[in-house]
Amino acid sequence: MPITRRLILAASLLAAAAAPATVLAQAAAPANWPSKPIRLVVTFPPGGSSDAAARLVAPRLSERLGQPVVIENKPGAGGGVGLEFVAKTPGDGYTIVLASAGGLTANPSLYKQLGYDPVKDFAPVTMFGTSPFVLMANPSLAAANVGDLIKLAKSQPGRLSYASGGNGTAMHLSGELLKSMGQINIVHIPYRGSGPALTAVMAGDTQLAIADITTVAGQLKSGRIKVLGILSKERSALAPDLPTLNETGLRGFESAGWFAILAPAATPAAVVQRLNAEITTVLRSPEIRERFAAAGLEPLPSTPEELAALMKSETPKWARVIKESGATVD
Repeated sequence: MPITRRLILAASLLAAAAAPATVLAQAAAPANWPSKPIRLVVTFPPGGSSDAAARLVAPRLSERLGQPVVIENKPGAGGGVGLEFVAKTPGDGYTIVLASAGGLTANPSLYKQLGYDPVKDFAPVTMFGTSPFVLMANPSLAAANVGDLIKLAKSQPGRLSYASGGNGTAMHLSGELLKSMGQINIVHIPYRGSGPALTAVMAGDTQLAIADITTVAGQLKSGRIKVLGILSKERSALAPDLPTLNETGLRGFESAGWFAILAPAATPAAVVQRLNAEITTVLRSPEIRERFAAAGLEPLPSTPEELAALMKSETPKWARVIKESGATVD
């Protein structure tokens, strides 16, 4: 079973405990919805893989709803800018948001003042997709997998370092989870994006780096990096030959970069249900799966309840990592 589906199914065991008002708003849907364009706020900048995925889905969703679906990018603050904007818009079914796991589950612990509540201010619609993270190393590092890395790091505490795309990013927090579970001391070196982090490990400026598989894909066979493992608990369909940290020395490790669609909390339940049905139908199409894969992504349709349960289970996990590591944002 793919990691992302397993992750959702495990979290869905908590769905029954989620308050109905958290999962779906209770008002009836307008009889003529939708009667005007729908705005899809993307909490990522233009040009990235998640933005590209939204632009693949939008026209197909427009065809199914009979109204234009207009992309509006509002990046910043780890997704917080776009989420705060949507939290304050009317729940009329004409504004939805594509948000990251970090914006929904880590930001409450990273930011002292957050302009939105991920649970109270939103009605979950569906999971949207995932991009696996990869732990990579400079070829000169004397470690073939995470088990080797843990032994090496324990023999040289504080001497190894890992690069990430920046303080407070999902890659940074994944590294802190690795340190905690492996009980090792390696130094975090933040860069401005996954691309510079990849460059750093290839140049030997750091021994390790964590980045999304899209960033790493072009170098997998170059010999300029070696991959110690995928951070998902089970292998990714995008790179089935790459082992996981879970199977090579760090049992139970799991960090998956996912993103999801939500609506303002007051959005009528029937509208949320219709959005879920249409978006998940698009995500399940062979064309979208193929085009997502080309961008280093896997589509990940779900029920609103599964998304709510996943948010509920992931938030305390990252809260612990952030508290124990002292992780902050720039």
